[in-house]
Amino acid sequence: MSVHLQDHAEWVEQLDPTSVALLTHTWPEAAKVFSARGLDNYVKGAAALRGLGRGHELVNAWIDGAPQVAKEIGEDVVGELATTALMLASKTSGSVIELVLATAPTAAKRLADAALFMQYLQFLNTLVSQAPRGLRPMLGQLDALLGQLTLGGLRRWAMWGAQAHRTAFEAQIAYFGLQSKESLAMLQQERKGTLLVDVQRRINMYLRALWGRDFFMRPTAGDFENREGLRPFIEDYFIHLPDALDAVQGNDGLVDATQLYRAACAHAAAHVVFTRQPISAESLSPWQMALVALAEDARVEALAVARFPGMRPLWAQLHTTPATQQATAGDWMARMARAWIDPTYDDAHPWIAQGRALMAEAMPRLLAQPHDNSEAWAMGVQLAHSYRELTQGPAFVPRTDGQVAVYRDDNRYFWAFDGYDFERSVAAGYEPPQQVRKQVSLMEFVNELEVEGAGDDAQEVWVLGTELFPYEDLGVSFNESEGREPVLAPVHYGEWDHMIQLERPAWATVQERRPKAGDPALIDGILSEHRRLIGRMKFILDAMQPQGVQRMRKLEDGDEIDLNAALASVIEMRMGRQPDPRIMMRSVRKTRDISVLVLLDLSHSTNDKVAGQEQTVLDLTRSACALLADAIQKVGDPFAIHGFCSDGRHDVNYWRFKDFDQPYDDLAKARLAGMQGQLSTRMGAAIRHATAALKSQRSSKKLLLVITDGEPADVDVRDPQYLRHDTKKAVEAAARNGVITYCMSLDPRADQYVSRIFGERHYLVVDKVERLPEKLPVLYAGLTR
Repeated sequence: MSVHLQDHAEWVEQLDPTSVALLTHTWPEAAKVFSARGLDNYVKGAAALRGLGRGHELVNAWIDGAPQVAKEIGEDVVGELATTALMLASKTSGSVIELVLATAPTAAKRLADAALFMQYLQFLNTLVSQAPRGLRPMLGQLDALLGQLTLGGLRRWAMWGAQAHRTAFEAQIAYFGLQSKESLAMLQQERKGTLLVDVQRRINMYLRALWGRDFFMRPTAGDFENREGLRPFIEDYFIHLPDALDAVQGNDGLVDATQLYRAACAHAAAHVVFTRQPISAESLSPWQMALVALAEDARVEALAVARFPGMRPLWAQLHTTPATQQATAGDWMARMARAWIDPTYDDAHPWIAQGRALMAEAMPRLLAQPHDNSEAWAMGVQLAHSYRELTQGPAFVPRTDGQVAVYRDDNRYFWAFDGYDFERSVAAGYEPPQQVRKQVSLMEFVNELEVEGAGDDAQEVWVLGTELFPYEDLGVSFNESEGREPVLAPVHYGEWDHMIQLERPAWATVQERRPKAGDPALIDGILSEHRRLIGRMKFILDAMQPQGVQRMRKLEDGDEIDLNAALASVIEMRMGRQPDPRIMMRSVRKTRDISVLVLLDLSHSTNDKVAGQEQTVLDLTRSACALLADAIQKVGDPFAIHGFCSDGRHDVNYWRFKDFDQPYDDLAKARLAGMQGQLSTRMGAAIRHATAALKSQRSSKKLLLVITDGEPADVDVRDPQYLRHDTKKAVEAAARNGVITYCMSLDPRADQYVSRIFGERHYLVVDKVERLPEKLPVLYAGLTR
């Protein structure tokens, strides 16, 4: 949409000449802070206020003040400001509405948050009904009032004056104009120590100096109805802080509000930096959740102190619980929190000592994996189990027992029952932008495409509904000449949780990756090295090859008469003997109707060398795949070779080295030569994805051959049984879809779990990994007879 003033002539013509002149003067600045839609509402708002008939000064106040409000807290609240001004028209004079608009930039600057500004407008609507004479003098002192009061304090101060001087209009004017003793006394009573808006810039610079990045902070009207205020909290990746704080008593004396803000922001920022994954609250009791949250707070603080030792005294001074306080479960939590942050704190109770020992034991692992919060989960659960035994303390009461350290947030940030909303995190700037697949029209593709051959890391991948042939006479499509092989969009699969006996829907995400190409000569060298083995397998492979049409003779029931057998029966009858009744025959087509998918575990453990050899498990797996592919190609069965590894449930990597509809040529060999071992083994999601690929095949028999060197495991799973049960469910789901799953395990300890996952007759443990290349083709021959 155009941002020229003349495009809004329909509305501008309704204004007075002085208002038009002012609007023309402020338009360039307004265009910098408003969007095209905002500019349209800005001009329409001026015309609507002109329609009130209260004079051009009211309109000028809008024209001058609305861009300043938008600059401070965004353009979304400007529409509400205009609505409030129009609503006040039936309750007060035009000069008061003009004053509301003129002081709106001051209120926006002091409140510094769109939500608080909206509450401020609601407060004005309430006040004009209860103390109409007090609104004008209060707006005249608004800068001084908001410089000392929070929005909640301003509301309580104003409501006291409105109730005390409801019918005394002169006293009402004096009170709201700060001319009476009662007014000054109430102002002093409601005054807070330090307002967030006065220290926010310094706090921002402090956090940027620590972490080298910006954090988003918002004030909250925590004391809007009472003096208690809200605890800090993190929501939508924004750090929310009370709009004002008082000094508090610490271990070494009074801690001023600026230090308290600094401690709260530093703690919340440590959560944002180190708490990357949610902590599941399922199957946890409220007491366990409370201690897991306490341990997570201690974990992020320990990591922050390891990087910035000066932060320890900042937090430790705000933990004031003595070692003798044990009246409630909250007291025990406060003692544990202090023991974790303050090494000088003397508390010899066995439960506190256990907590300190657990933290000291976990510290090396925390430093090695700073984003893994599973240690906090384990510590919290263990301490919850030992609490009753070691302390004989009172039961936990969620409503009253909680954190007593005033700077800590309420921990809503990391408790998640579903998972993080990554779209919101990207919007907040805390995650790298994800790749977007965008459906475009033909004209967009032709006229606006910037990089035709962009790599896999492109921010946008443009997708055209049909093939584009730029040179019709050549018959070569744009994708064939300039594009790259497409990669499928992420696919989400459910995952079985054996603890709750339910499937978590859309829990794991499979990301198909483009396999890296290596040297195809490597595969040819493997075939040359094992030519004797290939020679020994020749007779097996020849027997497996389909023989075409064969005649089955000596049948009592068939398609046609076997003349030789019929003549022999007639001779037997003439000689008085019992004839052979099997004189029919049938022609049968001997064909193989099977599709095979080989699924390779490409986790980091495949890079380990085989005992007593220089080859790695990955090298032997590659050799076995090369021999198997050569054998299957000779037999003629359709086959595919895929691989997988994982980095948590959100990133299960999946590669297609050869697919069913692709030939086994130099490109497929190059992909096999380039495969690498990395990350972990989330086998259930990979089996589900492979099953989906096999289901699309029309063969009557479908075989999924899984080759792995270990049990299912992943970085975000601590329970070893979790992924085993999920893999078993994936195998059972494959069987329901007609897919036979067979596992060849290279783990000598696999007998302990592989039979429970795949079934008694559906696995083979290769005790000597070096024999894998000769065993795999023979196994395939036995499975596909």
